[in-house]
Amino acid sequence: MRIQINRKSVKVYPDPKRVIARFFFNGEERAKQVIKLVLALSKDEIFSMISPILQEYSKRHRNITKILARHCKKVKFCIDIMGIDYEMLDKYQRLLIGSYFTHEYSIESAAFFNPSIIEDPNQNDLVDGEKRVIISFRAVGEGHISSIVFRRALLDKHNNIFVTPAGNYVDEAEIIRNEVYNKKLFLKKALDSNIDIEVLDEVEKKLNDKFDYASLRRVIIESKMLQENELKKLEYEKILWLSDAYHEISFSRDTDISDRIIFPISEFERRGIEDARFVRFINDDGSIIYYATYTAFDGALIMPKLLQTTDFYDFKVSPLHGGGAQNKNLALFPRKVNGKYAMLSRIDGWNNYLMYSDRITVWDTPIKLQEPEFPWEYVQIGNCGSPIETDEGWLVITHGVGPMRRYCLGASLLDLEDPSIEIGRLHEPLVIPNMDEREGYVPNVLYSCGSIIHNGELVIPYGLSDYCSSFVTVNLESLLAKLKDSVSKTAFV
Repeated sequence: MRIQINRKSVKVYPDPKRVIARFFFNGEERAKQVIKLVLALSKDEIFSMISPILQEYSKRHRNITKILARHCKKVKFCIDIMGIDYEMLDKYQRLLIGSYFTHEYSIESAAFFNPSIIEDPNQNDLVDGEKRVIISFRAVGEGHISSIVFRRALLDKHNNIFVTPAGNYVDEAEIIRNEVYNKKLFLKKALDSNIDIEVLDEVEKKLNDKFDYASLRRVIIESKMLQENELKKLEYEKILWLSDAYHEISFSRDTDISDRIIFPISEFERRGIEDARFVRFINDDGSIIYYATYTAFDGALIMPKLLQTTDFYDFKVSPLHGGGAQNKNLALFPRKVNGKYAMLSRIDGWNNYLMYSDRITVWDTPIKLQEPEFPWEYVQIGNCGSPIETDEGWLVITHGVGPMRRYCLGASLLDLEDPSIEIGRLHEPLVIPNMDEREGYVPNVLYSCGSIIHNGELVIPYGLSDYCSSFVTVNLESLLAKLKDSVSKTAFV
C-alpha cells in the first residue's frame, strides 16, 4: 500500500531582482587607465556623475556608499603605483572610482532549490500548534555560481506553510580572518587540494605548530619574492586561498534573515557553495548550536565544509578533514551517538556511509551503510539531510537516481543506538517528480537537504528540477509503520 503524501501549493521561485554589488576588476593596466580618466574630471563633473548613481543604487543596496568606498580601496595599489596620494582623494572621487570597479550580480536569477528546514531559534509570540522555521536554499545565478540564502516561514497547527516574503536588500557578511590554524591539519588539507608538495614542505619549515592568518601571509609573501617560476608562485597563492576556507562571517544586526547571503569568498569555492544541510544540534549539556555541512567547489575539486552558528548572524566556517570527508552528501546527526559525533556521507559518490568522530571537523573510517538496491536508485543513493530522531529510530530521507537520471525521494529507518543497523527501507520511492515538477533547470530531479517533524507529520521541503522549491507532508506514524515492514535485503557491518 502506497503512503499518502500531501503536496503543498506553496512554491518559492527565484527572483532576478535579488542582487548584490560585487567587486569588478579587469586587470591592472585597464584599472590604471580608468582611474586616470576619472581623476582628469573636474570636481563638478565628478559630483554630477556620482550623485545620480548614489540616488539610483541606494534603492537597490543597503549602503551603496560603503560598498563603493570599499571597492575603491581595493584598487588603492593601482593608485599608489601611479604615484598618486590616495589620502588626498576626496570622498566623491573615491566613490566614482569605486563605481567603475563594481557590478551587480543577481544571486538567484537561474535557480532556487535544494532547501533545508530547521526550527527557528526564536519561537516567541506563537499560538498552540505553530512553529517558526528557517529554510535555507541553494541560489544559483549567472555562471552557475551557487550561494546559501534564507527565508523565514511559519507552520500552523494544520501544517500549512506561510513563507515570509524576502526583504528589499541582499547583504553579504563581513569576513573575519582571526583563525588560529593547526599546521598538521592545514597542510594535510593542502595536500588533499593538490598543492605542490615541494612548496608545502618549504612552507611547513617556516610555520609554527599553531599559526594565524597574518603569519601565514607573511611567510607566503616572503617565499613568493624568492621564487622566479610563475607556476610555483601560483602554488603559494593556493595556500592563501586555502586559508580562506577557515574564517568567520558576521552579518549586520539590522538585516532580516532573508537579506543574508553566504556567497563564495575563496578561490577554492569560486564555482559555488552547494547544498547546505542544516541541523539543530543538541550538545551534551543541552545547549543548542546550528551546524550545516556544505560543498565548496572550484570547478574541479570538492571541499566539504562546516558552518556553525547560534543566531544566524555570526557564522564560523571550517573545512572538514579526513578520509570520510572526501565527497558530497555529508549530513550530521542532531546529537552525539554513544558519546561520538556521527555523520552520513557518500565518499564514493554512489553509496551511503556512516562514520563517527571525537572531533566534529575530522572524519575517518567510513563504514558502508547502504548501496543501491531498487531500480529507482540503481545509479546512486544518498541522503537528503540529517537523520531525524523518532521513538522508532533515526529517520533518514534519501534520494535515489534511476533511469533517465530521475531523482526520487525515499526513506530509511536506522537503529537509535546503533545506526549501522538499518531497520527498514522503502522499496518504492516516497516522492516522484510529477508532470508539473519535471521541467526546470535540470529536468526530472526532486531533491531535499533537510526535513522537520511537526504536529505528527514529516514536512519535507524539496527542489523541483533544480529551479524552484515546494513542500510535501507525510503522516509520520504511517511512514514509520511502513518502514518497519520494509526490511532491506542488504545489511552492512
